[in-house]
Amino acid sequence: MKQLTILSTVFLSILMAFNTAAAQSQELNETKPYQTQPLIQDSLPLSQLDSLILINDSIAADRYNKNKSNMTILAAWAGVNIIQGSISATNATGSGEYFFKMNAYWNILNLGIASWGLIQLRKELTQKYTFPQNQLAQQKLERILLLNSGLDLAYIATGFLLKENGNRLNNLKTTGYGNSLLLQGAFLLVFDLVQYGNHRRNGKILEGQLSKLQIHASGNGIGLRLPL
Repeated sequence: MKQLTILSTVFLSILMAFNTAAAQSQELNETKPYQTQPLIQDSLPLSQLDSLILINDSIAADRYNKNKSNMTILAAWAGVNIIQGSISATNATGSGEYFFKMNAYWNILNLGIASWGLIQLRKELTQKYTFPQNQLAQQKLERILLLNSGLDLAYIATGFLLKENGNRLNNLKTTGYGNSLLLQGAFLLVFDLVQYGNHRRNGKILEGQLSKLQIHASGNGIGLRLPL
């Protein structure tokens, strides 16, 4: 089907753009939208202190940039599906009509999620992260992406069941909806797993730096230090 070929091309193009954006944002950003509130006391030499704060800031900035790119890609995917689905549904025959209709319906929700995500990200421009707060934010995001991946698998399974039932009962509507869920679930699964992989690398860097710090007592109270 011609329309399916177009959708597949768009799908691959967006994935390529997503991977490129992820690779570019993997580099530590010198321009940081965040300022941290370091928990480290003067027990660290200035060079080490600056290095740790830079890493903390860079990971927070990179997380912001990745999330912004991801929400933009999701919004673009949603827009393409809404526009093409609305147009193609009027010309398609058989189960194709319901396939494109479901693509449009499904991505209205995706567009809402992407828009809400971009609005929430604007609030993070002034967010200040301490080291523990940064780690908690990182871990929370990774858990959400894993949860989303599980939901994506559920979408795919539901699509498969709908398609099989539709074919068995010769129900074009159910078959079309099933095909749509298979496509949308597959896209979201790849999308969320790639995101998780990129963010997990940052999480490991942050965990590695925090594991080097030691709590110690001094005349000025409790502080953190990095063993030499």
